[in-house]
Amino acid sequence: MSPRQITVLGECVADAFAEPASASNELALRVLPGGGPANTAVALARLGTPARFLARLSGDVFGRLFRAHLETSGVDLSSAVRAAEPSTLAVAELDDQGRAAFSFHAQNTADWQWTAEELARVDLSETACVHTGSLALVQEPGASVVEDFLAAAAPHATISIDPNVRPLLVHPDVYRARLAHWCGLADVLRLSEDDLELLLPGTPPEEACDIWHAAGAHLVVITRGADGALASLAGDRIQVPAVSTSVADTVGAGDSFTAGLLHHLGIRGLLGRRLTELRLDDVAEACRFAARVAALTCSVAGPNPPWRNRLEQLTATDRA
Repeated sequence: MSPRQITVLGECVADAFAEPASASNELALRVLPGGGPANTAVALARLGTPARFLARLSGDVFGRLFRAHLETSGVDLSSAVRAAEPSTLAVAELDDQGRAAFSFHAQNTADWQWTAEELARVDLSETACVHTGSLALVQEPGASVVEDFLAAAAPHATISIDPNVRPLLVHPDVYRARLAHWCGLADVLRLSEDDLELLLPGTPPEEACDIWHAAGAHLVVITRGADGALASLAGDRIQVPAVSTSVADTVGAGDSFTAGLLHHLGIRGLLGRRLTELRLDDVAEACRFAARVAALTCSVAGPNPPWRNRLEQLTATDRA
């Protein structure tokens, strides 16, 4: 089955990584197009899902980089806003395991300035799923507008949310205050174990799933790095192992997992409604596929998700 369109809403971020400099008093940065929602849109398009990205793209040097990257990956930007404000910049520092800590330069940037009029023009009649999350849901003035957009979309499309907590930019209390409301809107809640610790410190994953189910989320998936993922479908749970890979870094891995999950559900014709017909076997299969997509993203530097033919090559090799 050909997947229906998935609409992703959120930010593009210029991810800057330190490189060796020619002098001790210099800092060289390699800038890659990133941002959680943008990474998810790119991964979806590369996997073969029609992906439309609702973004506010600046006309500055970073905005032009974003646009070229998204279009080259096959993302539909027909509904993107040409924004006058500057782009958001994040400087990444990697630890020994390739995990990134970001410092953000995001004050008054284009990504957070959504207006109700901009989103009112968006036609969702061909959209099976709306995915959003990260800073777009907490950075005002646009965050409230995005929430209203999700509420309007919910009767017609599956809603997917990834909180992607960024504590250096927005205090976790802001996420905590809104999370129950997001669960009431969301059919799919995907988050990392780091997000879990920030949102519900000391809470076991299974208990957290039950809390979020009670608030309204039907499917909760917690990704746990090398320990795989825990998926909970209305309280029925399954553990899915990670896929072994050589890790360059983990930037964009969670975004790629989300894209793999939604893509797989989409090609099975399971998106476009409240997921009440979803079975745990469907979830397990989708999570195993998503783990492969995430592993391939970890195997290369930066947020660079795989194209579909790369996955097909690996599948053919596994079967040989």
